[in-house]
Amino acid sequence: MQRILIYIRIMRKNIKILIVKFIVFYIIIGLVLLLNSCGNKNSKNNSEIKNSHPRVNSANIVVNNNDDYYELNNITVNSENIGKNQVTETTFNKEQEDKYAKLRENMVKYQLKTRDIDNKKVLEVMNKVERHKFVPTNLVSDAYDDSPLPIGHGQTISQPYIVALMTQSLQVNENYKVLEIGTGSGYQAAVLAELVKNVYTIEIIKELANSAKNRLNKLNYTNVKVKHADGYFGWKEYAPFDAIIITAAANHIPPPLLKQLKDGGKLIIPLGSTLWFQTLTLVTKKGEELETEFITGVRFVPFTGEAQKK
Repeated sequence: MQRILIYIRIMRKNIKILIVKFIVFYIIIGLVLLLNSCGNKNSKNNSEIKNSHPRVNSANIVVNNNDDYYELNNITVNSENIGKNQVTETTFNKEQEDKYAKLRENMVKYQLKTRDIDNKKVLEVMNKVERHKFVPTNLVSDAYDDSPLPIGHGQTISQPYIVALMTQSLQVNENYKVLEIGTGSGYQAAVLAELVKNVYTIEIIKELANSAKNRLNKLNYTNVKVKHADGYFGWKEYAPFDAIIITAAANHIPPPLLKQLKDGGKLIIPLGSTLWFQTLTLVTKKGEELETEFITGVRFVPFTGEAQKK
């Protein structure tokens, strides 16, 4: 009997030790995960886009050939950068323009052609549109980098590759009428304006809408109309559209935009979580049916306004 009691005491002691070990183990694991999470967050906020050719995996992110995360449009939006980095008018001399022309040429050669941008007209337009005139003055030297840039009010100008990819995916022609949701600084609208008959672009932030309108007018993009409104509801006055491009992340496709898309028309949108990653999704309207194609993983700033209520 005494031996049994001793055995029970030993077992109790061992169980207590085991429980303590488990608690310590899980505390250590928790701390490691927390540190990794903080490290990943910092690396995401400061990461640059990798130059390898992307491919899509089932997790709705893009990975490179080394299976590392490949992030697009990764700009953190917070109250500190709202209103900062706004695009202002800047004049450039011939020497500067020549410099940016060379940078633009390299952008097309190394960032677009080496990936999957093979549409000749899209490549020509990307080599023509002066991206450095659509970014904040303090970021002009970074205009042709392989990354998105902040333009104030918590918004961004997309990475050149993404602008080219979305444009190429729509398969537009010179007779098209295109609706853009999310004007930003006007760069995507300018690229489209070189390829289609008319561009109608909507921006929910009044300051951005006004500055983009003035900028596009000064650059003589007479086939672009800019409207300050919530893009969720589209632009019914000019519908139907041959193509619709949405440059903000949403967890669903706004029904009014689908109604304003022509039968046979294409709509492209970063679809998924507005907080994490999205899948760049191409939708083709065929009567009452929608044909969907998943292109690649991306990360865009969120679609604001009515879209956030859904």
